[in-house]
Amino acid sequence: MNFIQKTLAFLWQWLVALPILLVATILCAVFTLLLVHWKDSAFVHSFQQLWSRLFFWLFFMNPTIEGAENLQKGQSYVFVGNHTSMFDAWIVYGWLPVVFKWIMKASLRKVPLVGIACKAAGHIFIQRGASKQAMHSLEEAKSRLVNGVSVVIFPEGTRSQDGQVGRFKRGAFQIAFDMNLPVVPLSLTGVYDVLPKGKWLVHPARKVKMKIGKPIDLSVYTEDQHLQAIEDVRQLVIDGLKP
Repeated sequence: MNFIQKTLAFLWQWLVALPILLVATILCAVFTLLLVHWKDSAFVHSFQQLWSRLFFWLFFMNPTIEGAENLQKGQSYVFVGNHTSMFDAWIVYGWLPVVFKWIMKASLRKVPLVGIACKAAGHIFIQRGASKQAMHSLEEAKSRLVNGVSVVIFPEGTRSQDGQVGRFKRGAFQIAFDMNLPVVPLSLTGVYDVLPKGKWLVHPARKVKMKIGKPIDLSVYTEDQHLQAIEDVRQLVIDGLKP
């Protein structure tokens, strides 16, 4: 972008888009807190999807979604995807066509209003580095996996610094191993270019895509092959990033 384009983008982001998103986030959190106890999770989830899509619409992006036909209605899954940008969460939340709960880092619990709304909606916070608390969080996640509800996690644990897919941690897969649930790889492309880690100016990308892979049955792996299963799923995520 040239200087004029950068200036206009800066003004749009800080004077128009972000104020709208701030108000929308507050309203979404409040409505979640009000509705979650007497409306079914699908209703609350659909309204949170609209909030997530707003992050893309306000920056004139319309993501491409591939592979929705790979999912079976009423089946619970463990979704795992690469993580390069804050926009990863919004494309998954906005367009993944199932009701799910996030497994998210515990620090997000401290975000004003959003943290308590996420907790009320049934999302699970996990404390990295605290094995006992992490195991408790995973047990809590298992209790949510009923009536076709799934979980989503970014198994790298944090956003990539360079857009490359890092090592996958075991936590997300432990749920799948313990409950014999299929794992679905999510490959997110173009999102890194929108807002890399450490940057604060959104750069709308023309080609942002979420590819939903085919469910992987981990029961074909023996206990001694669990690390290989994790690496195989990671490779499928990477393969899905290719044009």
